[in-house]
Amino acid sequence: MSHTFLEQLWIARYVILNGIAMTVSISFLAILAGSILGVFVGLALVYGGGLLRLIVRAYTDVIRGTPVLVLVLASYYVSSAVGIELGPFSAGVLALAIFCSSHVGEIVRGALQAIPKGQTEAAKAIGLTFPQTFTSVLWPQALRQCLPAWVNTAAEMVKASTLLSVIGVAELLLRTQEIISRNFMSLQFYFLAGALYFIVNFGIERFGKFVERKTTLPS
Repeated sequence: MSHTFLEQLWIARYVILNGIAMTVSISFLAILAGSILGVFVGLALVYGGGLLRLIVRAYTDVIRGTPVLVLVLASYYVSSAVGIELGPFSAGVLALAIFCSSHVGEIVRGALQAIPKGQTEAAKAIGLTFPQTFTSVLWPQALRQCLPAWVNTAAEMVKASTLLSVIGVAELLLRTQEIISRNFMSLQFYFLAGALYFIVNFGIERFGKFVERKTTLPS
């Protein structure tokens, strides 16, 4: 049986590699875009005006309360209905990035609110602008607090990428199902797919630990 599995694995090697490359590409773009947008969401929730905070709060609550699958389908089908033509890949990345931004925004909000207000006031007293205060005073401290929760969110985005198969994105899960439909080795290839997802998420976790070490203040 193992010999047969190895034979099928060799036959399907390029299909699997293409699937994992697609999963990594989608996850990377969604996490990157979602994290950048999430920082601005967090800033708006903490330092924005009353109306802006209300709008951004509604955005985060609605997005966080919406299943990822609904966001994926909406990004693909609703965008076409309003005249915006997005391919499956672009629509999938957009949906995951939006979902990621709502979670990262809440993470950043909590981290910024945990920083004593006296530090912001001290930065103003020495003449720093808000962008300078954020980059030099607030963000280095917030980043250390954000990292553990950010790693969890990034891992969730990798797992959520499996939902893009419903709009025809040929990521790892869809490729695995295509392989199984030909050789009927469900257990073996689903186990392989699970192991590959674990490797991707383990890499994210190691990256988070690396950044955490780099940003830790010396004792």
